[in-house]
This record gives sequence, C-alpha cells and structure tokens, in this order.
Amino acid sequence: MGRGKLRIHLGAAPGVGKTYAMLAEAHRRAERGTDCVVAFVETHGRPRTEALLTGLERVPYREPEHGGAVVPEMDLDAVLARRPRVALVDELAHTNVPGSRNAKRWQDVEELLAAGIDVLSTVDIQHLESLGDVVESITGVRERETVPDEMVRRADQVELVDMTPEALRRRMAHGNIHQPDQVDAALSNYFRPGNLAALRELALLWVADRVDAHLQRYRSEHEVSAIWGSRERIVVGLTGGPEGSTLIRRAARLAEKGAGGQLLAVYISRSDGLTSASPGELAAQRTLVEDLGGTFHHVVGDDIPAALLDFARGANATQIVLGSSRRRAWQYVFGPGVGATVARDCGPDMDVHIVTHEEVAKGRGLPVARGARLGRLRLAWGWAVGTAGPAALAVLLSAVDPGLAIDMLLFLAVTVAAALLGGLWPALASAAVGSLLLNFLYTPPLHTWSVSDPRNIIAIVIFVAVGASVASVVDLAARRTHQAARLRAESEILSFLAGNVLRGETGLEDLLERVRETFGMDSAALLERAGDVEPWTCAGRAGRGRPVERPEDADVEVPVGDHMALALTGRVPPAEDRRVLAAFAAQAAVVLDRRRLREEADRALALAERNRIRTALLAAVSHDLRTPLAGIKAAVSSLRSEDVEWSDEDRAELLEGIEDGADRLDHLVGNLLDMSRLHTGTVAPLMRGTDLDEVVPRALGGVPEGSVALDVPEALPMVAADPGLLERAMANVIENAVKYSPPGEKVLVAASALADRVEVRVVDRGPGVPDEAKDGIFEPFQRHGDAPRGAGVGLGLAVARGFTEAMGGTLNAEDTPGGGLTMTLTLRATAARPPAPLPPAEPGRPVPDAAPRPADAVGRPGPPDAEPEPSGPGTPPESRGAAPGRTGGDFAGDGTAGNSAHDRATGDPLRGRAADGASGTGVEPEPAGAGASPASAEVPPGLVEAGAPPESGTAGLPPGPGGVGPGRAAEDFVCGREDGDPVCGHGDVEKERRFS
Repeated sequence: MGRGKLRIHLGAAPGVGKTYAMLAEAHRRAERGTDCVVAFVETHGRPRTEALLTGLERVPYREPEHGGAVVPEMDLDAVLARRPRVALVDELAHTNVPGSRNAKRWQDVEELLAAGIDVLSTVDIQHLESLGDVVESITGVRERETVPDEMVRRADQVELVDMTPEALRRRMAHGNIHQPDQVDAALSNYFRPGNLAALRELALLWVADRVDAHLQRYRSEHEVSAIWGSRERIVVGLTGGPEGSTLIRRAARLAEKGAGGQLLAVYISRSDGLTSASPGELAAQRTLVEDLGGTFHHVVGDDIPAALLDFARGANATQIVLGSSRRRAWQYVFGPGVGATVARDCGPDMDVHIVTHEEVAKGRGLPVARGARLGRLRLAWGWAVGTAGPAALAVLLSAVDPGLAIDMLLFLAVTVAAALLGGLWPALASAAVGSLLLNFLYTPPLHTWSVSDPRNIIAIVIFVAVGASVASVVDLAARRTHQAARLRAESEILSFLAGNVLRGETGLEDLLERVRETFGMDSAALLERAGDVEPWTCAGRAGRGRPVERPEDADVEVPVGDHMALALTGRVPPAEDRRVLAAFAAQAAVVLDRRRLREEADRALALAERNRIRTALLAAVSHDLRTPLAGIKAAVSSLRSEDVEWSDEDRAELLEGIEDGADRLDHLVGNLLDMSRLHTGTVAPLMRGTDLDEVVPRALGGVPEGSVALDVPEALPMVAADPGLLERAMANVIENAVKYSPPGEKVLVAASALADRVEVRVVDRGPGVPDEAKDGIFEPFQRHGDAPRGAGVGLGLAVARGFTEAMGGTLNAEDTPGGGLTMTLTLRATAARPPAPLPPAEPGRPVPDAAPRPADAVGRPGPPDAEPEPSGPGTPPESRGAAPGRTGGDFAGDGTAGNSAHDRATGDPLRGRAADGASGTGVEPEPAGAGASPASAEVPPGLVEAGAPPESGTAGLPPGPGGVGPGRAAEDFVCGREDGDPVCGHGDVEKERRFS
C-alpha cells in the first residue's frame, strides 16, 4: 500500500474560494469515476459552497462537546474505515477539540495519507508557521492555528486560488463571505486593501519559490545545463579586495529591477590555499550581501573563469557582475584576465557586466613578507656568498684555466647558492659581480672591460639572465613556502577559534585571552560605542597592563564596523598579522552579539514564564477562587435570610459548606504563596535530623481516613530535613495520589534506607502518567490530562518538588508496576537515631533512668504509668497540655499542637508554627488562663489508625474555648511570625500572638 497524494488549495485570505475550488475538483474527479467522500468541509453558511456538497458522499462528523457547546469534528476512524480513494479535508491548520486523537487536523491528514488515501485540503497563507511574525506585522493579528511549512512543501500539488483585493472586498460587501452584521468591521480591519495586497504578495512569492525549487530539481535530474531565464539571477564575482562592496551594490540594483530577482555572491579560492584576499574584507562583504537579501558562496577552483562559469550555470544565472581588473598594463602579456575570459566563454544566454571601481590598474598579488622571511642569519650567509663568493672563486681559478665555459658554470653555481641561502637580492648581486669578473678576468682582451668576441657578450648576457631567473624562482619558492606555512598556522588558529565559538565553548573574555596569547600582547579589549559622538565603553577585557578606554590609546586598533574596535597593547605586530586579527575581531563581535542575544532570550523566556504564570493565576482566580467564594457567599446569605426558617441539620450543612470553602481557599492561597517564595528564592530550610515516622503521619491530615496505608519502620535512620517543609511536601504528594486513586484503593506510603539516603515512595493505582509528561506534572499550574477545573490549579507537586530540592533532596515520578504512579522522595540520611531525651525533673517526682519514647501525633503511647498532669494557673509549662511522656514545650514547637485545628486537618503545618521546638528550643507556651477547662489539658494515650487526622486522638473530649480544637485551650495555640521566612519559621521570633 503506497502513500496517498496531497493536493492543497492555497489562498491569500479567507473568502478567495479555496473550499469552492476544492469541491469543484472533487466533482470533476467523481465524474471520472473516482471514489470521493467529504471527510470534513466547513461551508461557513455560504449558499454556493453548500450547493457544491450536493452529489458528494459525506462521512458523518463527530460531535464532541467543548465549552458547553457541540463542536463538529472530522471522524478520523470513520474515514479510515470507509477507505475512499479521495477524501476532502477542509482547513488544514484547524486545531481539534481537546480529547481528540491528534491535536491538529494536519496530523489527521498525515494518518490518511499514510493509509494510502489521497487528500484534497485548503489552507491560507497566514497559517504557515514561518510567516506568523510577518502576517502579524501586516494585519496586527497573531494566528494561533498554524501548520508546519514542511507539511505544505511536501504536498504533491499546491494550487494557488487567487483573487484581487478589490474583487475580494466586493465579495465581502455583497455578503458572500461574512454575515451582514460583520461586514463593516471586517472591511475596516482585516480586509483593508493594504492588508489584502500584502497577503496576496506573500502567497504569490511562496508559490513562486516552490515552483522554482521544483524547476531546479527538474534541471538537476535531467542534467539541463542551458540557462532558463525564468527569473533574474545575478552572480557577482568577488576577489576579497576593497572593490567588492561596489560590485555587490551594483549587482543588487540589477536584481531589484526584475521581479523576484536573486543575488548570489561567489568567492573562488585556489586549492593550494594561497590567496591575497583579506578575511576582514570577505566577512564585511558577506554581511553586506546578506543584508541586501542575497546569499554568499565560497567555491574552490584553480581555473578561476571556469569555476565561476560552472557556478553560474549551476545556479541558472542570467547575469554575471565582475570588476575591472586590478592588473597593471604590462601584466596582460600573461593572459587576457578573468573578465575577458568569462565574457568570451559565457555563451549567448548569459550577460557579463564589467564594473569600474577605484582600484582599477592599481596592481594586486601575493603579499611579500620581506626581511624576516628567511631569517637574519640565512640572509647574512646569502649576502656573504653573493658578494664574496665570486671573488673567492676568481682567486681559486687564477691557479688553473679550465676555459670560459667551465668558468661561467662555476660562477652560475655560486649564484644559485646565493639564491638558496639569501633569496633574490643576494643572487642578483652574485650574478652582477660574477659577470663583471668573467668579463675582466676571463674574456679576451683580458684585464679590460671590453669584449672582442660577440659570442662572449652573448654568453655573459645568458649567464646574467640564467642567474637572475634561478634567483627569482628560488625566491618565489621561498615566499610560497613561507606563506603556505603561515596560512596553515592561521587556518589552524581560525579553525580552533571557529570550532569553539560554534560549540559555544568560548566566552568573550576567553576569546580575548586567546588573542592576547596568540599575538604576545599585554592586554586585549573590545570597545564599543552607541554613536559617533558617544564615549567608548569596554565590552570585554583580558590581560594585564593599563586599561584601554579609547582605540587611539592602544598599540593596535582593529575596527569592527563603525562603532566597535578590538584594541591591543604591548607591541606593534607585523602587517601580515592584521589578517588574523581582523578575523579575531569579527569573531569577538559575533560572540558579543550572541551573548547579548542569549541574555535577551533569557529575559524573554523569563518574561514569558511570568506571563504564563500570571495567566494561569488569573485563570485560577477566575474559577478556583471564585467557586468557593460563591459557595461561601451563598451559604452566608442563606443563613442571614429572615424569610426561611432553617432546621438544625440545614444550618449545620450550610456551616459545613462554609468551612469547606474556606479550607479550599486557604489551601489554594497557601500553595500560591509557597510557589511565589520558591520563585523568589526566599525559602531557607532549617536542616536537622528528622524522624520520618513522626513527620509522615502528620502529613495525612488532609486526606480521608483510611485512604492511606503506612509502612514507615521506626528503625529507619533520621534524614537531614526541615520538618515543616518535609511535612508540607509529603502532604501535597499524598493528597495528589489519593485524589487520582480509584475508589477503594489505598495509597501506600513506604520508606526504606538505601546506602546513605532514605527513600519515601508514595504508590497509587490511578491512571498513571506517560513518560513524556512526567516532568511536566512538576511545572506550576500544570494539571495532567483532562483533570476537571475543580481539581486545583496544579501547584501541589510543584511546591513539593521545590521544597524537596531546597532541602537537598529529589522528587521524581515513575510508573507503578501493574498500573499507577509512584512518587519517590529521596533525602540524605544522617547519623544513627539518638536515644530519647530524659524528661525534665519535677519536684517530688523521681527521674527515671531513661525516658520512654513520647507519644506523638499518631498517638503512640508513652509509658504505661504515665499520668496526665493537671492544668491551671501555676502549673509548670512542661507539664501542661501534654500527652503522657511529652512536655508542653514539645507541643508548642513541633508543628502540630501549635497549629489550629483547621491547619492540622488540611495538612498545613507551616502556618501557626511558633518555632523549632522538637529539641526543646522553641518558644515556651504561656500559662493557661483561668478559663481553661481541666479536661482540655488532657490527651489520653491511644493508638490512632493510619490516615486519621491528628486530632482524632482526642475524640470524645469537649472542644476548647473559642472552638480552637477538641481538648485544647485557646492559649496553647501560639503563632510566631519570623523575619526572613514567615513560612518556614526561620530567624528570630519577632512577635507572638494567640488565636482567640
């Protein structure tokens, strides 16, 4: 089964007739016997479009509900089951209703194509993903429904449905597009003539580019080398010289004369890498070409004219722009030049423009690195051999007479030796001295400067010519070798530099330090200024020495554009070093721009994140805050109503509704405050050894009784944590697990020790979370799947992970074997569990050898003989209101007794906590008032089932004064607000107040 074919009807704006054209094409195919069905077509109530649906088979639409309304959608499964030859799918960029198989309709189309079904579809130009910003700048409207460009480019056929802006506005005015009451607004906003003309141009250019790509592919597949002048393509040849900017601007003007003209700049270098092109000039010319909308290309070729013509024919160019030659007049004896050769060989289907410039006939060639090329010692030997060598040879030859021919060969050998050692000028000196000695000593008449035999004159001339030629060849070879070695070193430096920059491994300061080390400078700085009259500022600096505030103060200044310069101090480098310095300067500017773009991107990302959180917060306020407030207001209004006589049961139900709504508001506001503190970094946990078997049971206050099974061994090592933060994190994780667990399934909370850490695993049997969404559930304001609006605002797990990471732990999600989700909270284990502390000595009561473990929030009993102490005026704090085996100071600071009944019920130990009192260092509670009931100071021992609220251990006791909680005096509830962190209870206690 092959892949289906996609045909797209592309329009510039709504109403041009895309759907009409698609239906007309379907009728043509149906008349030819093709099996065509309407998978989904949106007629927008247009009678002529609806009339074309007659005679075409329709696949029934799905009708899901969204936002309280029925929304028709394509039934993908029904279309796949029907398996037609051709399916009509309108509005390719449409977003499907949440809960559909695919988020976008173009993804549905992909499934149809994969099933071998041909598809006819429609899309407007403004829905292409790459044109979103352009369309927004034209119309002022950001399109939210988009389709990837690649999806449209892969279409087998793209048909442009075109209409002039005037005709489209007439259709709009006649009511053929929108309803009559919407016509005036549309004509004055989106359907303005300028908007429609710009959108039409975008559509025409996009289709033209696609057609051109198909044309290029066809020419390549069929090896067509002839020029097809379908559009103007201007190729400008660059040499890397200063005339390049003039040629580029001239070529750009030629490209602008024709509609859709393209500019292509090409630089051709030889394969040996030897070139006189300036890297700085090439970088500036590349930037200029790209600014003018062209493209820059680098081609390697030894035959410059042939390589240029091959590139132009491959690009289907119609014109070539070259500069007048910089060669001097005498250099034309070596050939006609690149311009003349290209004009001769280009053929009749290509035009060649020769542009004059200021560098004409000023000469060009390889830069000569004189002086230090061969080294001073080698140059000294060259001059010594070139000047003293012929004289020494004459002295040796005075003893023998081998003949003039042998004498000339020996003097030529000395000249070659001088060329090998010292280069051109010592060799020329040797040839001159040797010719004079040959004439004076060995050419008749001897010892005179005259020559009697003309043949001897020719021999001496040949000797001088051969000597000069050999010397020039040796010197050129030495220059080439030196330049090749230097270019190799430069290429290695630039390759290392470019690789580091591309990989993002080099910052601006590191790059400047690299420049300083490479060229042996004292310091390197990148200076910039905003304008010609603005002061210079330092963007980055490396090295030692005096700081450079202006480029004029530096030993070397390398300009980068108009308002940036690389300034170096230490020494003045040779001229040939400026090539690499220019490349370093250009790279430094790129690194600086990239750093600033990254900073702007980070700021934009942070702003977008704040906007996202703000939007989510507004959504939470609009629903999750308003719903409980509305319930509270309705209940209060009902209670205040004098028209209705409420029974005790009804009144209790209304009060319970008020309490539930207040609990929801309190929980939501607490999460919002916690998340704001996490984002601002004001959470500073107070780390100490903490028992999990004490903290975990207290975190169960916000879940129904019997919904959680605990498996937390008492022998576990203590963990390094803040008890309040840990309790809050565990409460959020457990509440989330209970919320998504099936009815009747208990959530398992198990703890175990692994090496130097302790893991707490919260296991549920709910629907689970896909692997790709596991990280997303810890993001603020994220609710996985189709969670109802009343399920919270998605902050619980984000707060839990934030608190866990603040304590140096981790919180991760993984699959539960057999289905469900397991949350694993890992913390660092501390030293072994210390022995229980001895109780404080009391008058008239012996101190036991070892204090038994005190009763905690889940009701583990103290010693059997523990007696509840009386409460009242004068009773010591340590004996008032405490469970057997526990002091009152423990209750004041352990995060449970110091909270209100509501805080304990909602699992929020952070509000109302006076201070860290687990070790007896918290704020001592004030003495109970005279109005405190004696019964309110007693907490009988007893075992509380896992999952029960902490206050369930006081069942059957009368409520304390003020309704604070069963069996507790109002004065026992102390709330401290500390500086620095009002949530975690860190810092000095600023003040205390009682809940009354």
